Amino acid sequence: MQVLLVSTYELGRQPVHLASPAAALRRRGHQVRCLDLAVQAWDPEAVAWAEVVALSVPMHTAMRLGLAAARIVRRERPELPICLYGLYAAVSSERTLGPLVDRVIAGEYEPELLSWVDALAEGSRRDGAEATVAYGRSRFEVPVRELLPPLERYAHLAIGAEQRPVGGVEASHGCASRCRHCPLPTVYDGRFRAVGADIVLADIAHLVAAGACHITFADPDFLNGAQHSLRVVRAMHRRFPELTFDCTTKVELILRHRGIWPELAASGCLFVVSALECVDDAVLARLDKGHTVADAAEAVALLRAHGIELRPSFLPFTPWTTVEDMVELVDFVAANDLVGNVDPVHYTIRLLLPEGSLLLDHPDLAPHLGPYDPERLSYTWSAADPEVDRLQVELTALVEAGVAAGQAPGDLYLAVRAAVRRAAGLTPFPRGLLPAGSTEGRPRLTEPWFC
Repeated sequence: MQVLLVSTYELGRQPVHLASPAAALRRRGHQVRCLDLAVQAWDPEAVAWAEVVALSVPMHTAMRLGLAAARIVRRERPELPICLYGLYAAVSSERTLGPLVDRVIAGEYEPELLSWVDALAEGSRRDGAEATVAYGRSRFEVPVRELLPPLERYAHLAIGAEQRPVGGVEASHGCASRCRHCPLPTVYDGRFRAVGADIVLADIAHLVAAGACHITFADPDFLNGAQHSLRVVRAMHRRFPELTFDCTTKVELILRHRGIWPELAASGCLFVVSALECVDDAVLARLDKGHTVADAAEAVALLRAHGIELRPSFLPFTPWTTVEDMVELVDFVAANDLVGNVDPVHYTIRLLLPEGSLLLDHPDLAPHLGPYDPERLSYTWSAADPEVDRLQVELTALVEAGVAAGQAPGDLYLAVRAAVRRAAGLTPFPRGLLPAGSTEGRPRLTEPWFC
């Protein structure tokens, strides 16, 4: 079969969710082309070549863009079998299956994707659309990177005035945690799958050969299997001692595994992305995050003591957020010297409630919950205080304009802080100077990310 794999968004990285299934499909004898719409234009010739199209949808943004791409394929080639695969594939499946796509595969999608394409190749296309959530996985392939655009077209590591090419790999899939607002528990239900260290190292070797100087471990949580992750890092550092890396993990696990950070720092860890979410312990408890505001501050200090920066992601706008919470959040950022560590988009993020979200059954949500919006793939909700909804709109416009204008991070933070204080009826702080070193030179990726 001639299989076209399409990605729309994978956090600014070269998409492993094209490279990995491409390897599995080629091993089975299928012809594969890859199209990454994050950096490539729509390719009608590739669609005309294809006998089947499969779209990678590992997150909310990718799903919304993927549905738009599927509509184009359906319009151009109405007879073509179309599959959605990845974490978000099953969202709104009652609306997408049949009219728009023929197959939906969430979770560990590769075995089911292979079986589906094999069946099509044998001429046994099933009647009716089908959705599957898969957990079983016994084999992983070394991703095929040569089918993708070069690393130069993706996010780079910015460190000081230097920018370095970045490669993204996954040492595990799924997540052992069950945070209520996260889509992972809906699909994986507390499960995770470790990718063999030999597979991960072979992928890293290919990326280094392609020019990568820094590796992003794109696991939902790198410390789900801390010993496995250590084995991978040790093997990588032995073979590529100059390579730096970053990873993502929960505050809870940063503190639980505090003994590993000296070794990770010595092995090249520059920063850790962690979902701090907010600075309200009651909201953190509703989200079942497993940490408190004090824990978050402790995690920042712990990592920094070993020369590692924490780059927070925030979910500041929830049904329970108050304007005073937002004041405390921007003050927390300054008090913990995180102004240069926060991508400004994270001051604007609003809670998503996709189908199946564990929050939907929370009694505290009921007074705020509205109808499902199939276009946004989320249930609507309103904040208890209408001023909070207004502030979210204001901050979104402010940040979008500031980023588009190339506003310096410190100046944009000050503008956000001023808007938040105005909304709270507080006098603005004197503009003043931010602490030396608080906004410049700290390691980051050049593309801000969001779900």
